[in-house]
Amino acid sequence: MRFVAFEKGCEPQQLSIQHMTPKEPEAHQVGIDVKAFGVNRADTLQRQGKYPPPPGESEVLGLEVAGVVDNVGSAVTGWKVGDRVFGLVAGGGYAEHVCVDSRHIMRIPDSVSFADAAGIAEIFITAYQSLFAIGDVKSGQSVLLHAGASGVSLAAIQLARTRQCRIAVTASSSEKLALCSSLGATELIDYRRHDFADALKEASFGADFILDYVAGDYLNRNLKVLNQDGKIVCLAMLSGRFADNLDMALLLGKRATIQGSTLRNRTDDYKARLFTAFSAEFLPLFDSGELKPVTDTVMPAEEVGVAHLRLENNQSKGKLICTW
Repeated sequence: MRFVAFEKGCEPQQLSIQHMTPKEPEAHQVGIDVKAFGVNRADTLQRQGKYPPPPGESEVLGLEVAGVVDNVGSAVTGWKVGDRVFGLVAGGGYAEHVCVDSRHIMRIPDSVSFADAAGIAEIFITAYQSLFAIGDVKSGQSVLLHAGASGVSLAAIQLARTRQCRIAVTASSSEKLALCSSLGATELIDYRRHDFADALKEASFGADFILDYVAGDYLNRNLKVLNQDGKIVCLAMLSGRFADNLDMALLLGKRATIQGSTLRNRTDDYKARLFTAFSAEFLPLFDSGELKPVTDTVMPAEEVGVAHLRLENNQSKGKLICTW
């Protein structure tokens, strides 16, 4: 099978297509003939040598795939050869074949293509985990989503909309904000032109939940916007790993919770519970059209380096997908 090879620390244009022998699924796994895979910031960080896979997982890049089941482990029930599926892997997604825990896949809705399906799992499961499993967001609450045109935030907008939430977003251009608005965001802030904390104060917007990828000096501004007993979930640290001068008076006065979260290194059982809960409540909404995959560009796997470069330069609105 073909796969995308890399050397730790290499540049995006140095990613290459090579060949390796595919593995057979273990008893609890299914084998998937991969038709498309999603590109994520975690992949670019792993290529740079900053985000190694969990112990025992594939060193090949890639966290999400869509394709057709072509082999079923001896202990697997509920899946058969020929099923159209998408799901998460802890590594190995940039390949023509993967073996994945049978609990970490979902059926592809009839109206969704392989390419679009390849971009659903990572962003929607991460958004679901952040909003509901961790954030405990309730109907009618207010949420602030930074990096509004990122894949996770675009998914979070849609999920929060199903709870009739008031949704504020920040983004770097009017084009990105327009996309956020089309999916349900109501408070639109260009962070290059406005301080989001000041803009939201003027709009009388207080957040019960904030999804943040920046950290650093965003933390104090997030606390200014946060309602009492609100929660901030941090998924990344785009401004650096250290946050100076955290305002503890704001933190205590707001009775705020700040929590970091990842998905890749969670246990298999934890991920399985997320998949079960998400599938039951939200997967049917893709068939009805209430939820939509958010795909920016689909390109051949040979151009995966272009996808990495675009992601690193913040030149995407939604998911970048590669196909075999």
